[in-house]
Amino acid sequence: MRQTIARAGAAGLAVALVAGVSFLAFAQEEEEAFVTADSANFIAELSGANESPAVESDGTGTAYIAYNADTGSLIWTVTYSGLSGPVVGGHFHGPAGAGENAGVVLSLGLFEGMAPDPEDLTSPINGSATITAEQAAQLQAGQWYVNLHTEANPGGEIRGQVVAN
Repeated sequence: MRQTIARAGAAGLAVALVAGVSFLAFAQEEEEAFVTADSANFIAELSGANESPAVESDGTGTAYIAYNADTGSLIWTVTYSGLSGPVVGGHFHGPAGAGENAGVVLSLGLFEGMAPDPEDLTSPINGSATITAEQAAQLQAGQWYVNLHTEANPGGEIRGQVVAN
């Protein structure tokens, strides 16, 4: 069953922490849970030191990501603070290992069927997309990273490799 996201309000994206394990839950108007037996959870810890090349920044962030293999749906929440200025771009990049650079795979602030909105790049950044089987394999192999760009650091101010959680 294909699930959709409402842009605002009650049927949004929520990040929850339970017993030290972070996971994402998605609630539709019918309050169906996104997380199923076929879901996988990921995290990325963002810092300037993770950029390639490294960037001196007080910025930090965390991306919480869930992938549902039944639907091919990916949902995320990215929180951050301490950046040199507003985020002007945010993306999933891949395929690339830590320290390697790669092209954009998905824009953050993207909701299925809608174009990214710069106003959606304030913390927290929530979004969703349907990904291909090849992209899912790259994600699960640790070959994606999350990158936040600012005016002072157009190549990226903070970055984090996506790893299983």
